[in-house]
Amino acid sequence: MSQISTYYKGDGLFESVMGNHTITIDMPESMGGKDRGPMPPQLFAASLSSCVGVLITDFCQKHQLNPEGLEVHTSYEMAKHPIRISDIKVSVELPNVVCDDECMQKAIAHVAEHCPVHETVCSMEDVDLTLNFGTT
Repeated sequence: MSQISTYYKGDGLFESVMGNHTITIDMPESMGGKDRGPMPPQLFAASLSSCVGVLITDFCQKHQLNPEGLEVHTSYEMAKHPIRISDIKVSVELPNVVCDDECMQKAIAHVAEHCPVHETVCSMEDVDLTLNFGTT
């Protein structure tokens, strides 16, 4: 099982460690954050955006299509009650993919819609959350 560990560094700043990589995450400014790193909802959207991009790039390379210049733009709204990400929109720009074949266009869309992050968002039923408190 893959693991990401997140550590509170003080002053509303967090550090997440994923294998050999570290990301700094800040609290929203409304909670005292100081824009020292992305906020958790931004990381979630970036995860979806990059997952779509990775799979489309891989597909293009395997089918002799040019993925250079690919851009994935992901936007979202924040709902209030309960607070959560809502209305996610993903737009993919493929400026160097010349594709008049409707079947190939559908195949690229299928790849994008079935990236692991998108599949997770669409099928998630539950997240197991465990709290472990210190003892005195």
